Amino acid sequence: MSDRPILPAPTALMPPLARLLRPLVRLLIRAGITFPVLEDLLRGLFVDVAQNDLLPDPKSRTDSRISLLSGVHRKEIRRLRLLPQPSRETPPVVTLTSQIIARWLGAAPWIDAQGDPLALPRNGAEPESFERLVESVTKDLRPRAVLDTLLADGVVTVDGQDRVCLNQAAFVPLPGQEAQLFYFGRNLADHLAAAAANITAPAPAPFLDRSVHYDRLPAEVAARLEAISRAAAQQMLREINRAALAMTDALPEPTTPTKRVNLGVYLFVEDEAPPAAQP
Repeated sequence: MSDRPILPAPTALMPPLARLLRPLVRLLIRAGITFPVLEDLLRGLFVDVAQNDLLPDPKSRTDSRISLLSGVHRKEIRRLRLLPQPSRETPPVVTLTSQIIARWLGAAPWIDAQGDPLALPRNGAEPESFERLVESVTKDLRPRAVLDTLLADGVVTVDGQDRVCLNQAAFVPLPGQEAQLFYFGRNLADHLAAAAANITAPAPAPFLDRSVHYDRLPAEVAARLEAISRAAAQQMLREINRAALAMTDALPEPTTPTKRVNLGVYLFVEDEAPPAAQP
């Protein structure tokens, strides 16, 4: 079997492309991002992908070759080359918060016998204190400063016994915050990357991309399935998190090229249009 990618016909790709872009276009319009703004962004992305993803040999990255691949005029390509490139670094607040939550959910001494996150004393020398949790992740920031940030973001609360409690409803960042927008971009990009790789793979699909879907359900059945799905997904993610912590904590500092793994879960429920009347 050939190892060349299997590329779908453009006409076959357009209908699913329109469907997957529709929610994004709805968000863009609501956020005040008009078509000319998106057009300029896409023009830059077409040039960037053609140049850096599809032309690995720097000698082949001529304006003419990039223009042929992307459909962008050479004059525009020269203009875009002079623009500053957006940062792809993970925001520090995302890295810090995710590491703290990961340990709080997946490692002793910050979980109970059932694997649930403990309410932690704010300060103290005992291993299960919030102060020790923060110090296990970073020694560059004071635990008090970290606590203030997590309180402001709604990730934690402090109870009447001065214990720091993880707000399990706040595992998803608050709407519109930097952390939520980062995960919005990264998780959807990774899902699309996996799905696109599966479409073009010459062999069996290399990435997991499966779903369970039912339609024409009564509201009470849909609500019950939604609750079951949320609980099952949360349990699976906790188990993967615990396994990852156990394996990575035992590793030495990496000295060879490394990989990243992103396992995502999504759940969507909506009202359906009534079935069309039979003639």
